[in-house]
Order: sequence, then structure tokens, then C-alpha cells
Amino acid sequence: QVQLVESGGGLVQAGGSLRLSCAASGSYSIGWFRQAPGKEREFVAAISRSLGSTDYADSVKGRFTISRDNAKNTVYLQMNSLKPEDTAAYYCAARESAGSSRRSSGYGDWGQGTQVTVSS
Repeated sequence: QVQLVESGGGLVQAGGSLRLSCAASGSYSIGWFRQAPGKEREFVAAISRSLGSTDYADSVKGRFTISRDNAKNTVYLQMNSLKPEDTAAYYCAARESAGSSRRSSGYGDWGQGTQVTVSS
């Protein structure tokens, strides 16, 4: 069974930074998604298991960076220049495929989520 544990969320002022972590029980392609109250879950970023290829939503490109430490089976999401519209619960998700996906249905296992709140 895949286990995913997110950490690193919190309250930050606009323009600030946070780093989220997703510790996995093995090596997987990982996606980060977020969901704000009353909105659908949306893709944020992903990194592939095999090549470490990355993909970003247009709304976070240039501000967020996804990376992985294979020795620790941990994926990070560095979030800079945060905006109030980035406020949401952030979830990491895992898939065994070598490549990542932008679709939430492409992931079979999900973490419990971590809250990110950006104040204006």
C-alpha cells in the first residue's frame, strides 16, 4: 500500500514562500494538486519517477518548483511569490507509471493534504 505524507503548509503573507514535502513509501511519479473551498481540485505540478521530468500549471509556472530527493523518496514543492489565490488545501498523489499526469484520475493514491493560506 502506498503511503504519502504531506507537510509544510501554513499561513504566509502575499509575496512569501513555503516549501511543501511529500514523503512516499516508495519511488513514484508524483503530482501536486490543490483544492480551494467551493472549487474543483486542480493540477499544480508533477514530476516523473524515471527521468524527473517536470510539468507545471500555467498559473504557477515561474513561481513554483517541484523537485525530488530519490534517496529519501520525497518530493518537494517550493512555492515562491505566493498570492492569495494560491490559498487551498494541497495534496500530493502517486502513480507507478514512469511518466506523470495532469489528470487527478491518473493517480491512485493520495495524501491527506496540507493547508496553505496566503493573506493579502
